[in-house]
Amino acid sequence: MINIAVLASTKATDMQAIIDEIKNGLDAKIACVISNKQDAYALERARNHNIEARFIDPKNKTREEYDEEIVRELEKRNVDLVLLIGYMKIVSPYFVGKYRDRIMNIHPSLLPAFGGGMDKDVHKTVLESGCKVSGCTLHFVTEDVDAGPIILQKTVEIDENETTDSLKEKVQKAEQEVLVRAVRLFSEGKIRVEGKRVSISR
Repeated sequence: MINIAVLASTKATDMQAIIDEIKNGLDAKIACVISNKQDAYALERARNHNIEARFIDPKNKTREEYDEEIVRELEKRNVDLVLLIGYMKIVSPYFVGKYRDRIMNIHPSLLPAFGGGMDKDVHKTVLESGCKVSGCTLHFVTEDVDAGPIILQKTVEIDENETTDSLKEKVQKAEQEVLVRAVRLFSEGKIRVEGKRVSISR
């Protein structure tokens, strides 16, 4: 069984799919949910499912000091995999070094297109660009934002009358499918990183 930590700044809607999958037999445990926002619904979502929820205040700390505090919490809980779900902070090189190839970030576009943005801003930009498809990308986190090895991607069609909200809803559903699949593959030892490429064994 693998121990997962989730870092989240908002609702962590995608985490619900993992919680549900664990109840259905996925061999994993969410050891803790950590947020940099005291009022993040992610913390309440965790508590509702008897998952340890921690707010760690980033005030008056450098990025590295903050990440050192998080790493201490993760090490106490023997965390194998870190998921960034709506996490509105860029992690430090120190953090990446500690958990290299074990930090996954879900991004609401088909990277490398529309990298660097957050949440609805990405969907708005996608629609303004006239794209016919969008989707999500799950990638390993590296020192460069949204540029790590891509694990999985899933596309969604963009309709003529698509809105930012309707596209977000479609992409979020894809994100949840991708995250659940990747956690399962990781727990089975089927994901391997070779340079910038990820290979998945059957």
